[in-house]
Amino acid sequence: MCTLIDESESGTDLLERARAGDQQAFTALVEQHRDRLWAICLRITGNQHDAEDALQDALVAAWRAIGGFRGDAQVSTWLYRIGSNAALARIRKRSDADDIDDHDPMSSVDVAQQVVVSDRIQEALAQVPDAYRATFVLRVYGELSYSEIAEAQGIGLQTVRSRISRARSILAELLADLR
Repeated sequence: MCTLIDESESGTDLLERARAGDQQAFTALVEQHRDRLWAICLRITGNQHDAEDALQDALVAAWRAIGGFRGDAQVSTWLYRIGSNAALARIRKRSDADDIDDHDPMSSVDVAQQVVVSDRIQEALAQVPDAYRATFVLRVYGELSYSEIAEAQGIGLQTVRSRISRARSILAELLADLR
């Protein structure tokens, strides 16, 4: 079935078509959230290769599950949950040989300070326990509200607050020398 996507078509229409098996509608629906989904996968996994794999896993999982999407949450929240779960699964699969120490060394002594700080933040974020990191990333990089995170992760609001607070404390300790 080859149907065209009307640019004025609402997310609800796209969702209904995707749930009925229309792959073009699913693609159009996902494209609205792809950049943020990518950012979430990247921040949780800590490297581009794993993020690409996690994003692909998330999109396949979303396509397989779209027919069962009940609409209890927003499509974005549902996709971010699938993405964060795929990224966490990718971390669990990562072998010890793929630790943060295996990242390519910096090629130049004259690398901009911003890149150095960004790398340090990424390294510190990789040291935050998975559950805290995923929650923190959804808040900071995914820009989700606490209630959206709770819904996306299937946890309580107080747990969200606690995880974010603990992640911030860990990061503050790990990055104290940058102040």
